Amino acid sequence: MMRLARMIRGNPLLWLLVFVPVVIFGEHAWPEAHTRLFLLSVLAIIPLAALLSIATESVAHYTGDAVGGLINATLGNLTELVIIITALQVGQYALVKASIAGAIVTNSLFMLGGAFLLGGLTRHVQEFNRVSARLQASLLFIATVALLMPSALAAVDRVADPAALQSLSTMLAILLIGGYALAMLFSLRTHKELFVSAAHGDAEGEGEVLPLALALAILGVVTVLVALVSEIFVGSVEVAGDALGLSPAFVGFIVVSLVGGAAEFAAAFSAARRDRLDLSVSIALGSASQIALFIAPLAVLLSHFVGPQRMGLDFWPGAIVMMLIATLTAALLANGGRSTWFVGIMVLMVYAIFGLSLYILPPIG
Repeated sequence: MMRLARMIRGNPLLWLLVFVPVVIFGEHAWPEAHTRLFLLSVLAIIPLAALLSIATESVAHYTGDAVGGLINATLGNLTELVIIITALQVGQYALVKASIAGAIVTNSLFMLGGAFLLGGLTRHVQEFNRVSARLQASLLFIATVALLMPSALAAVDRVADPAALQSLSTMLAILLIGGYALAMLFSLRTHKELFVSAAHGDAEGEGEVLPLALALAILGVVTVLVALVSEIFVGSVEVAGDALGLSPAFVGFIVVSLVGGAAEFAAAFSAARRDRLDLSVSIALGSASQIALFIAPLAVLLSHFVGPQRMGLDFWPGAIVMMLIATLTAALLANGGRSTWFVGIMVLMVYAIFGLSLYILPPIG
């Protein structure tokens, strides 16, 4: 416990843990103060995501590369997954789809662009492993194509059979999860030498490693706390969004993706500043492809059991355009193998264009 206390004192992001009991108490003390609860839940989720990341990396340290990689892949986006499941239970499918699209775009553009910018501020040119980056970008592109097909068919071919689109979404979800399993086998078993740089980056990451028992206990406790705070977040987001002038699409696309990925952003940006751009690119593209290959199809399948009705993979047209552009941008950057600070600026400008467009012109319905 002393080691955990030292870690909290040394990480300013974890100081925000004080907001966790505040928001849980606030749900009972101010049940109608939705805007306040929304803001407090955002502040509470950020340190929980960071603590979850620290515990996951500590468990991975003890279990070895293969199992550790699987744990990181499974729990890396747990915060977003819990928020999505909570939103599914109350039928907020617009928030769910915006969160999925936003996570793909944010990880592909904001995280990658931020890493290029911060790393390039102190180094003239940075290089990264193009082979690993190309594989991740290709995987992301294929997964994104599958996510976009129901929407594209409905819009271009004017398919008007909701049942058929639901069936297609379900079958695509199963296909993507199967592809995710094969991708894990490929990267962790049969061709793991292609990902050596990223694996060393994870293993050599700065920070103190927690004892295994403590790390497992933290994983359990934080998962419960994330679920509690996410329930408050989802319960207040609609009213708070109206009060703040934010649409559910903007909240899911921008707010949820930024809050849920806070820990991953910190790791990617820190690695880039230490001239370990391989690790930054691996985190960004790996997280984006995981959302597309695993989290999104899992949400479709879970909606059959926890939602008021089945959810399909039919996104609004703006989300289709933004996901496709983000995926193509990531593929183009991965092909280069080099970056500078101005490349980061250009990528962040694309993300800012998306955010401003979504804020000014939110989707209808």
